[in-house]
Amino acid sequence: MHTEFTLPDLLRAQAARFGDKPLFRFGDTVWSFADAEAIAAGSAARLAAAGVEKGDRVAILCPNRPELLELYLGCLWRGAIAVPINVASRGPQLRHIFANCGAKLLMVEPELREALDSIGDPAVLPPLIWSTDALPPRQAAIEPATLRPGDTAVILYTSGTTGPSKGVCCPHAQMVWWGIHTGRLLGVTEHDVLCTTLPLFHTNALNTFYQALVHGATMVLERRFSASGFWPAMIAAKATIGYVLGAMVPILLSRPPSPAEREHTVRVALAPGVPGHLQKPFTERTGMGLIDGYGSTETNFTIGTTLDRQRPGLMGPVVEGFQARVVDEDDNEVPPGTPGELIMRADAPFAFATGYWAMPEKTVEAWRNLWFHSGDRVVMTEDGWFRFMDRMKDAIRRRGENISAFEVEQVLLTHKDIDAAAVFAVRSELAEDEVMAALIVRPGSALTPEAVIAHCAPQLAYFAVPRFIDFVTAMPLTESGKVRKFVLSERGVTQSTWDRQIADPTQVRQKPSGG
Repeated sequence: MHTEFTLPDLLRAQAARFGDKPLFRFGDTVWSFADAEAIAAGSAARLAAAGVEKGDRVAILCPNRPELLELYLGCLWRGAIAVPINVASRGPQLRHIFANCGAKLLMVEPELREALDSIGDPAVLPPLIWSTDALPPRQAAIEPATLRPGDTAVILYTSGTTGPSKGVCCPHAQMVWWGIHTGRLLGVTEHDVLCTTLPLFHTNALNTFYQALVHGATMVLERRFSASGFWPAMIAAKATIGYVLGAMVPILLSRPPSPAEREHTVRVALAPGVPGHLQKPFTERTGMGLIDGYGSTETNFTIGTTLDRQRPGLMGPVVEGFQARVVDEDDNEVPPGTPGELIMRADAPFAFATGYWAMPEKTVEAWRNLWFHSGDRVVMTEDGWFRFMDRMKDAIRRRGENISAFEVEQVLLTHKDIDAAAVFAVRSELAEDEVMAALIVRPGSALTPEAVIAHCAPQLAYFAVPRFIDFVTAMPLTESGKVRKFVLSERGVTQSTWDRQIADPTQVRQKPSGG
């Protein structure tokens, strides 16, 4: 197929094609396709007036709101690189992101300014800081920068596994391909209304915007996910396509049935990671079909299929335009039915991310042998369908968020009474992971689990604060002295484990915040 693979070219082409047709809605804010082109050009002019040039990074720390998308469009029109940051980021993680990306400008929500105080080093903050409630006005439209499909459009930070968070360099073409492939599998047409409650600082919701832009549909953005407000939001939007994450489905099913579950017009939802045994009950109860699949910030919608071919518990076959293999530790392909690491590559140029920002060693490691190594363990069936098993990486996925065990451990080890810390995943009743920490405390310490939580809460995103804590006298170690976390994870929760949800249920937030 032929399409435009930079955002300015795509905005211009679709503005000419669809004109006044609504592209984006958020509350009372409505942009047509023509408006989006004008907003991008005017927002870019505002950035130019502030001294932002092609290649500069622009950080964004705010929840879903039109100003976030407006600045994103302006960055890409200008040739700058947008850096939307998870609004739950705090402490060392947030300090690392600012230090790593070297942003020239930051747009921040007023109530999130306290997060900036948690980083402990103002020197890493961008020299220019704008508030979402007092932005400089847009300027007269300017021409877009000269761009190529492989130029970086956005840096999205995803949790590291044995080190700090990595900034994934997503080129213009990758974002467009997300819209093409996801739209095809969902069956998006220009008559559809796509409604998402997921945050724009993750790939999933940004992908929704590109689906609407590529296929001529309308995107409706909600402020956030709410279990009680989900179905009313779908009804108010007159949505035909929705978006849920693995943990959202059991949360919605746990609520008493309501008429609203059948009063919506959503025919299908993108639903990665939904447990196979819940897919049929959810569809029978709500009428909403679910499409599973596989994609990551570094890749694309590489594994999946259409609604009529879904097999609950399986992610699907490889999507046309991509290649996928299951390999052993030496990258040798393993036979069907044998677990191994999922590796992938794309046929089209720049359909995947191009690497990690300012981390060349990590880039080479992940893309070794010219395949992207996911760190995820899967099994392929005899007929080429993939089943997700677990993560090989030292990462935890909780409420739709990726958590770096390394980063949580680093915060724990700053406590004067903690000698050693191992953070790992244990299974959740909501089908994803919970964060558990095994701690060795200094002799004579009277450290309590409550004190550990109080130490972590100001320095970590809420979803990264451990739910389970075990005080132990020794860690299971390898011959080289590394903690054998799989032993801890397999042992899991025991009678000696402290559970934050039992101790104080109000401290454990249940709603997912991303994808």
